[in-house]
Amino acid sequence: MKTVILALMVLVVVSQAKSQSGFTKELSLLFNLLKKEIDQTFVSFVWIDMKWEDPHIYWKPQHFGGLDKMTVPADLLWKPDLMIEEMIEKDKAVPNPFITIHSNGFVQYVRDLMVVSSCRMQVYKFPFDTQSCTLSFKSIIYPEEELKFDLFENNTLVTEWTHTMMRDESEWLFISMTVDGKSVPRFHQNQSVVIYTITMKRRSLLYIVNFLVPVLLLFVLDLASFMISDSGGEKLGFEVTLLLAVTVMQLILNDILPCSSDKIPLIAVYCIGIFGLMMVSLLETILVMYLIEKDSASKERKADKNRRLSEDCGDVKKWTHCACVCNVSDESPSELLSVAKEDKRRQPMEESNSLVKQPDEMSDAVKEGRKPDYWTRVAKKLDIIFFYVYVTVSALFLVVLFSVWTNAEDEKW
Repeated sequence: MKTVILALMVLVVVSQAKSQSGFTKELSLLFNLLKKEIDQTFVSFVWIDMKWEDPHIYWKPQHFGGLDKMTVPADLLWKPDLMIEEMIEKDKAVPNPFITIHSNGFVQYVRDLMVVSSCRMQVYKFPFDTQSCTLSFKSIIYPEEELKFDLFENNTLVTEWTHTMMRDESEWLFISMTVDGKSVPRFHQNQSVVIYTITMKRRSLLYIVNFLVPVLLLFVLDLASFMISDSGGEKLGFEVTLLLAVTVMQLILNDILPCSSDKIPLIAVYCIGIFGLMMVSLLETILVMYLIEKDSASKERKADKNRRLSEDCGDVKKWTHCACVCNVSDESPSELLSVAKEDKRRQPMEESNSLVKQPDEMSDAVKEGRKPDYWTRVAKKLDIIFFYVYVTVSALFLVVLFSVWTNAEDEKW
């Protein structure tokens, strides 16, 4: 799965109220963002530039050979304790061991952070969704009376800076970023918090080409399968193959979407609906083939009985002829004439008895009031009616689903 790569530039001003040290601080951050949908995490590579004023540090550059700033070990000076509230993993980046001090009393500390934070995904409109993730910066121990964050409230300017510093947006399209400062209660004291809200829109073209269109083409092939003859098993095997292909696409979708969504995503409804329609089509094909096979079995039984009847009649005629030839030398002509007459009377009786005993398809059809190939004609009519109903229901399903997909509002959390 592709990840999001954004480069954001923000500027935060942090000022400390009149307290023990009375510092003024400034903090700027550069983000490189990675979005992981399946585990709902937001990986941020943050570059932090903090500045504050220390009244105990001051010198005139002209007294020290024009030296305006110098770098000292970071452990020698106090640094503000800054944390990200949504952070769920420990920072793995190596901290900067040095800190820069200026002649006018300002202290600057720069470091990198790899922030893995939680970001709840709303995938109801996936892949046409818009996501918002927040990063909340605050102090660990200092209350609002000792450490307060002042910030730029011009969100338009912050968004423009972000677009200027943008490197690669990859799957996501950066929309805007807002900055909000507030005071929140923490452990019986109020703390100053700065909240950055990054809004991004997913680039849906890749998912349309690689997922939505293939599933739709599989459904079109299912519609085309109505042109295949029902007499053989090719149509049944073809529809089963299409059903398995849609199942594979559903497994791929399961690996993309998180399983903690409040609503069923519309793309899941799309796959389940297509799967259900194709399964109904498969069941209709099985019913039609059963009806056609019913007529074919009746025809085979009729052919077998007719063949056995013809064989029986042939045997009777052969034995009658032999009897006549063998008895010519032993009996008189008058007796032969009487035997021949008796055989002629016996043949119609035997034929009538054989016709009465034959429970063939024609007699069954006459008794039930049906013509030959009755079930085949019923199957063909059923196939035609089902095709028109199938096309109508499928068209309504797709139109309603895509209209909801495009007009639904993004979920709020």
